[in-house]
Amino acid sequence: MLMKNPLNILLIFIPVAFYLEFSHAPDTWIFISAALAILPLAGLMGHATEELAIRTGSTIGGLLNATFGNATELIIAFFALNAGKFDVVKASITGSIIGNLLLVLGLALFLGGLKFQTQTFNSQTARATASLLVISMIAFLVPALFDYTENSFGITPERVRIDDANLALGVSVILIGLYIANIIFTLFTHKDLLSTSDEEQGGAEQAHDAKWGLPVAIGVLVGATVLVGFMSEFLVGSLEGFTATFGLSEFFVGLIIIPIVGNAAEHAAAIFFAMKNKMDLAITIALGSTVQIALLVAPLLVILSFIIKKPMDLVLNNPLELVTLIGAVLIANSVAKDGETNWLEGLMLLGVYAILGVAFFFLPSPVGVVGGH
Repeated sequence: MLMKNPLNILLIFIPVAFYLEFSHAPDTWIFISAALAILPLAGLMGHATEELAIRTGSTIGGLLNATFGNATELIIAFFALNAGKFDVVKASITGSIIGNLLLVLGLALFLGGLKFQTQTFNSQTARATASLLVISMIAFLVPALFDYTENSFGITPERVRIDDANLALGVSVILIGLYIANIIFTLFTHKDLLSTSDEEQGGAEQAHDAKWGLPVAIGVLVGATVLVGFMSEFLVGSLEGFTATFGLSEFFVGLIIIPIVGNAAEHAAAIFFAMKNKMDLAITIALGSTVQIALLVAPLLVILSFIIKKPMDLVLNNPLELVTLIGAVLIANSVAKDGETNWLEGLMLLGVYAILGVAFFFLPSPVGVVGGH
């Protein structure tokens, strides 16, 4: 059953990662093994969630997908947060957003467009989701401007750090409230308005193809989540050694490598649906996952940082990171507004992501950054 997915071959790296970690092997090998192990585990978590969604109905299933859709990224980021690597956490949040909007969406549009000359989707649904992305852009822009303003007033750095963290906590509560409102809007009050034929067809196909019993689905979800926790701890613990070996900045790893590892399952799903000409589902995965990161995962990490007494703010110290986030959101809104896509649009998104990847590769990590700011 597990071996039907070729990606599950990488499950062999789970015992390998455990062995390397407890035998005190070089950090590089631990990091690579843990990253490779997370790829199939993320896929299993996604599949188990889908199996549960089939058996619980569309409403509860939607809530399950919303809860576990980005669980891998949340777990990895939490261990980085607990290790005090605030810049890596914030970079992974930004990286997940631009990765979904440029890499995932770009690959879906490009590969789908190579097979079908023009692909269409429900622009009303896409615009509703894209509007939430604008809210997330504002949520990251305001803390940066707030931080700049306080520093320009000559307020002490310690006071600025406290104010930034408190602002982040307040913003996080508001974002989670908006996310809950979006779930109510999508699954209850405007369910018929935002439904698509792709969703109905996809749900029918999933129900027909359901293979796992309820105990198996729950067991796989719990087991995969626990193992992702271990792999994430290994990944974060070996991060410094890995970056030193390859001359990479932790900022680049957090922005590019970690989001790709954590989002692998969603990447594959969006591309698969696009190549089946089910663009509504592909767009929903790419944009919906981004909304989850911005309105749920990022705020939860801020709240968790206060719980573990390591307050983190939402200030993006790197101006290029902030500009990149704004640009990706604006591009997503541009794609969503007309309801049509082609391979050239996808290639342009991939081109922008490649340019940013090169820029971040040569950009060194901030020096002298302490704490959450």
